[in-house]
Amino acid sequence: MAFTAIRVSADEGVLTITLARPERLNAFTSVMHAELREALSAAETDTDVRCVVLTGQGRAFSAGQDLTEDRMRGPDGQFDFGGRLEQDYNPLVERLYAFPKVTIAALNGPTVGASANIALACDIAVAARSAYLQEAFAKIALVPDAGGTWSLPRIVGAKRALALMLTADQIGADELYRMGLVYKVFDDAAFAGEVAALAKRFANGPAMTYRLIKEAARASERNDLKAQLALEANLQRKAGASEDASEGVTAFREKRAPRYKGR
Repeated sequence: MAFTAIRVSADEGVLTITLARPERLNAFTSVMHAELREALSAAETDTDVRCVVLTGQGRAFSAGQDLTEDRMRGPDGQFDFGGRLEQDYNPLVERLYAFPKVTIAALNGPTVGASANIALACDIAVAARSAYLQEAFAKIALVPDAGGTWSLPRIVGAKRALALMLTADQIGADELYRMGLVYKVFDDAAFAGEVAALAKRFANGPAMTYRLIKEAARASERNDLKAQLALEANLQRKAGASEDASEGVTAFREKRAPRYKGR
């Protein structure tokens, strides 16, 4: 598939997907969604890809949905604002949330509306110091979507999440870090290099172990303690039987860096 709304590049186990509509601040369209689905499907099945980075071209991560795109209509002929969510956003958020490889949202600039919640569906979010996140929906009389009403309360707590959604305030990178919405903040000049270094770290790490850690973390959101302890024991058996676990222990004993193969 020839991409027109995104750019894809691969380097030493890292696949970088760049939202590439800078003239529209990388606003999402149905074409961009289709291309993202294609790129993620290819990344999932490509054994050479160990980490996926999602970022934006130019000065923004994304302005959210492109409001100039034709609105979808329902069977009754009326505008259906939920239709695009069901067709494009919901599958994308679910795909990112359950993606078997490590995903990093690299917020290079403003991250607004649905794009903020797409970023939160990734495993790790990092931000340039000039970036901000904004649940801007209330400003145009809409409800936060793309999983925002689910993810935000789980990350920052119910009261603060509600305030972020009701006020639609812009939240700067340093405050995002304090709230736990991003893992790290990097100076703008160093941002690209720091993101690349973090992604390479995951690309060189034990891919199977990362997948099992993600499985445990996701399951903890619905499990009680007893169920989670049982799951940890089962996942640890799988991890302990892997080639990477054997290599990790051997490397520790030999006081050298491990050479993981992802199995």
